[in-house]
Amino acid sequence: MTQKTYSIFGAGAAGLYTTWRLLEGQCKKTKFAAKQLKKGDVLELYDWGRYDFSKRHPGTRAAGARICTWHYNNDKTDSFVELGGMRYSYWDSTPTKAFPDPNNGLAPGHRVVSTVIAKLGLNKYSVPFNVTNNQLFYLRSRNFYLNNIGSNTPAPYAVNNFGAATTPDQGFTTVQDLATTKPWGDFTRRDWCRFYQDGRITAQLPESSIFQQGDYLKDIGYWNLLYDQLGAEGYDYAADGNGYSSNVINTHAGVSFNINNEFTPGSQYRTLSIGYSGMFNALFEEIAKLAKAKGIEFRYHPDTRLHSILGKSGKAVFTYAHRDNPNIAAGSREADAAWMAMPRAAIDLVAQATRFRLPERGEVDVLNHDKVNLYLEATIMQPSYKVGMFFDQPWWAPDIESPAPYPAQIIGYTITPDTIAQLRAQKFPAAALKAMRTLIDVPYESAADMVEAIENITEQALTVVQTKQLTAISRNNTIGPSVTNSPIRMVVYFGNNATETKKKPIYGILASYDDEDNTAFWQELELGPKHQREVPVSQDTQPLDGPRKVPARMVKMLRKMLAELHFGPNTDFSAVPEPLQAAYMDWSLPPFNAGYHEWAPHFDIGDVQRKIRKPSQLIDGADADIFIVGEAYSNDQAWVEGAYCTSESVLNDFFGIEPIIDDREYPFICPEGSTVAPSEEVEKLLRKARPLRNAQESAK
Repeated sequence: MTQKTYSIFGAGAAGLYTTWRLLEGQCKKTKFAAKQLKKGDVLELYDWGRYDFSKRHPGTRAAGARICTWHYNNDKTDSFVELGGMRYSYWDSTPTKAFPDPNNGLAPGHRVVSTVIAKLGLNKYSVPFNVTNNQLFYLRSRNFYLNNIGSNTPAPYAVNNFGAATTPDQGFTTVQDLATTKPWGDFTRRDWCRFYQDGRITAQLPESSIFQQGDYLKDIGYWNLLYDQLGAEGYDYAADGNGYSSNVINTHAGVSFNINNEFTPGSQYRTLSIGYSGMFNALFEEIAKLAKAKGIEFRYHPDTRLHSILGKSGKAVFTYAHRDNPNIAAGSREADAAWMAMPRAAIDLVAQATRFRLPERGEVDVLNHDKVNLYLEATIMQPSYKVGMFFDQPWWAPDIESPAPYPAQIIGYTITPDTIAQLRAQKFPAAALKAMRTLIDVPYESAADMVEAIENITEQALTVVQTKQLTAISRNNTIGPSVTNSPIRMVVYFGNNATETKKKPIYGILASYDDEDNTAFWQELELGPKHQREVPVSQDTQPLDGPRKVPARMVKMLRKMLAELHFGPNTDFSAVPEPLQAAYMDWSLPPFNAGYHEWAPHFDIGDVQRKIRKPSQLIDGADADIFIVGEAYSNDQAWVEGAYCTSESVLNDFFGIEPIIDDREYPFICPEGSTVAPSEEVEKLLRKARPLRNAQESAK
């Protein structure tokens, strides 16, 4: 048999996962045997940047594409802040009282990411990533906490029906209730796939509403729907108080219901104590190890981008370009199969190279076909901007000497297996340790709540000394976040999270987590005074270079806004100390041109998911082994899970590799047949509404 070459373009989550699974996955189907890598075959990984994967392969920034862990002094043992993706939803694959069958459709969590972390031996670094139950807000020049919002102290918005007396997320619930056919908590992954295509407004709405009973949610922009139902002030309150501007734009309304229903009962968020980028370092190391053991030639090409790609004679024929001259092809090669593990903007850049030439005989210009272009535009690019800061003191904390008038309510306590191990070494009571095993990873706002939970199980009181031991070991502050309608939008508190505990404490925050609206606000502060722009924004690949130092003028602006958030309106910037270090990542820049993506209205997104992963499926008579993987066209946009799931689906369906987990109740993408007729309950509502709707329309 001849030697095979598989080429993967993009060394982020989807690219690394695909490379790893091609080496690690098992195939039991004879018809796919020839597609499996064997000794002597070539597996290529192209990286437009140069990620810092290992000592042998050092780079300019942390691994992970749109994951980017930034350490103080670039010391991986010191405190860090995440300047890209931060966390994952933990899936417990062992039966529990709450979920006796973890493989059923209702068990929460990112099942593939959780499995990968376990397979890579990283569970020992998996730690809770808890959010506070009492967020600090600074909205319309007023500082207040979530728990203080009420009828006597409403938020500063003139929302209809006393909406400002409730939380900002209540607006999302109000809109979701328009289409509720059963509790959202009972929706499985398959249910959501059906809902995206068949979900309709089931509530009887007044004539004054723009949208009416029976309208498909897939044909409604979420911004339009929010504004129609909540009014101007209600929309502003939901948009400002939610923190994520990308959650309230004109995305597919049905999908937005799911996104804004993210914090479902039982969901538990985690990250890695070594930094989230650590998962991708481990993947790269495992790839190199597996390739060597299997006799497969692994070629890593940093500083090299895919320039163009075509299908021809059963091969993927492509040109590549080097980072120092990325717009001009430096050479050409071919592969038996190729994966574009890249987001929408980077795919479009590749398509441009062949857009204005006629394909030669036998060539298939997959990316420039009209139907493929249509499907590529099914996702909306979401710009994102993050600024990290390190300080020598946690000036935002509520328990320091002379705290700010509005500190972040982030003190929290969590029992982990490590907590129990440390307490066992200190001769903690056996009954209490047994009780604590049932409370692992449950977040508590106070030590008293945690102690009470233990004592309710043991029916034995802890002593003062035991309470102090427990409190000291289990303290695990939340990350906030605090939310404001100023351009910093959200502040996330990482604190002192150094793995080397003997170092001098350094405290980190994500001083600005902004998306969609205000990225240009920060871009204009990047150059500083007396600087002209020298590099076109369209060619500024800062996300590949790594975190860029924040200039003094931007630091001052950040301190000014942070001062207003924590000290009150019109507070001088000097109330916030000068940071030790500050750096930013502008994800609106190429090659990503977006921090994440979201589905657009007027698409059957299940069909897009299935077809776009092998786009030649959209072209009559064409069959090219060119694949598209990544979070952009997934069920889990903005998450590493989405990148892994699209990659897994390609390997399962086109290469016969056995699924990494039991996927019967957890389809990696929306499967064929997930779209079914509306339920009898919905049909009854719609039949009842049709005569009234017809009468209303004929009267117009």
